[in-house]
This record gives sequence, structure tokens and C-alpha cells, in this order.
Amino acid sequence: MEKPSNLTVIRNRIKKAQPGTVFVAVDFVDVSEKTNINAYLAVLAEEGTLLRALRGVYYKPQYNKLLKEYIAPDIDKVARAIARNYGWTIIPGEDAALNMLGLSTQVPAVYIYASDGPYKKYTVNNFTIEFKRTTQRDLVNLSFKTAVVIQALKALGKDRIAEDDIAQLRSVCTAEEKDKMITEAKTVTAWIYDYIRQICND
Repeated sequence: MEKPSNLTVIRNRIKKAQPGTVFVAVDFVDVSEKTNINAYLAVLAEEGTLLRALRGVYYKPQYNKLLKEYIAPDIDKVARAIARNYGWTIIPGEDAALNMLGLSTQVPAVYIYASDGPYKKYTVNNFTIEFKRTTQRDLVNLSFKTAVVIQALKALGKDRIAEDDIAQLRSVCTAEEKDKMITEAKTVTAWIYDYIRQICND
């Protein structure tokens, strides 16, 4: 039996993925070299299997039956794909964290991420993704949920966090995430850790 081409392997993998999934070259390094993969992804964009979010970043089309149109890619997924491609560790900045955790319904025009990579800025549709270099303490040894909660608490501010905010954060964290959080956050600023204890101690 003839071995399928690299393009076919990548196409089939994308077909199995959920609509809205974002892809970059590093996602297929087990298939071919990154230079070749970028060429394959461009071919798949030309044939309509993928749509291009920005250079080197593609997403599987997602059709919205209510709007009767294909919708734009999720900005957080695009940001994570960029970071994945370059090997950066990132966490959503304060405003993005509030939105992600349901503490704000306002969709930011600029999505800021703390990163261990260089300062970078990208434009996707009408949104801006901005990566800002931060201290390793904000990134190292923290699970994604712990890091996002810390950013959200910083955004709310020490004296502006209400019981409703604590209740919301409790509701979006699983028991496993709370167990990790109470351990991982021991080195953060004292007032943030006090609130984390309230979140984790139902």
C-alpha cells in the first residue's frame, strides 16, 4: 500500500480537528520540516481547508448557523498558537484574564499577554495581540488557570474585589485546579494569596 503524502497526512489531521482550531507549523513537525509545513498550510488555505489568520497562522473554518457566515478565529487560540510556534510561555494579561474568567463582559480591543519571549505585536482582524516580556516568577511553576486567576486579581485590585468576584472565580475553577492553585501561588504577593485561599476554601 502506497504511503500517503505529507500533505495528505496534514489535511486528514486537520479534517479530524474541531472547527475553529488554530494551526501553526510546529503542530506538524512529526510529519515534515517546518519550511515544508508552511508551504503545505499555504496550499490548504488556497483550497479552502484552512483560513489564514496572519502569516504562518491558520484556522479551520467555523460556520455560525445563526449569523449564516464563517466566524473569525478565537483571539486567545491565535495567541496560544503563536506562542506554541516559537516556544514561548504566555499567560493572558489582566483585561484578557477578566474576560476569560467571566469577570468582565467587555471584549478588549488589545489582548495583552505576559510572555517569556520578546516583545511582539500582531493584528488579527480588528484586534491586536501584544506580547510583553515579564518576570519568570509570573510564569514558572504555575499552571495556566493559576496564572490567569493571579492576573485577574491584579486587574481587579487589592481593595476592589467583591464577594461576587470570589464566587465567580470559585465557580470557574475545578477542585483539581484549586488544589494546584493553593500550592503553586504560595510565592505570590501576600494580598493575592489571601484571595486565592478564599477562592480555594469553599
